[in-house]
Amino acid sequence: MTQADLKEQMKDAMRSKDAVRLSVIRGLLSAMTNEAVAKGKGPDGQLNEDEMLTLITRAAKQRKDSIEQFEKGGRPELAVAEKAELTIIETMLPAQMSQEEIVAAAKAKAAELGVTDKTGANKVMGMLMKDLKGKADGTAVKAVVDNLFA
Repeated sequence: MTQADLKEQMKDAMRSKDAVRLSVIRGLLSAMTNEAVAKGKGPDGQLNEDEMLTLITRAAKQRKDSIEQFEKGGRPELAVAEKAELTIIETMLPAQMSQEEIVAAAKAKAAELGVTDKTGANKVMGMLMKDLKGKADGTAVKAVVDNLFA
């Protein structure tokens, strides 16, 4: 996905009068502009695919955190709006790996690095996150690695 694709999606959301989708896309485009300026590319600068993936992943994580906080705070009506935004953002992310795929990748990486106990778990975690960037949630990967060496 590119910024141009996102702008086209914004136009489609305007045409279909989908307020939630439009709001999410505008927020992402704004964040992308801010990121481009912060990286010294200027307001019209284009982000590469990795930078965009990182930004969209960050937005999804923010929504998940908000949902959790709203539910803990007894405000489920606010969590509903965040869930709707998260659903839209997740369509922009690559397909996430299943639990079984993460376990298989973790076992393979541990075998490759020769790690058999908890002392090397951080090493496995670091290398695994590099390999699975954007494909798996970090929390799920950490849980799998912790269980692998428990």
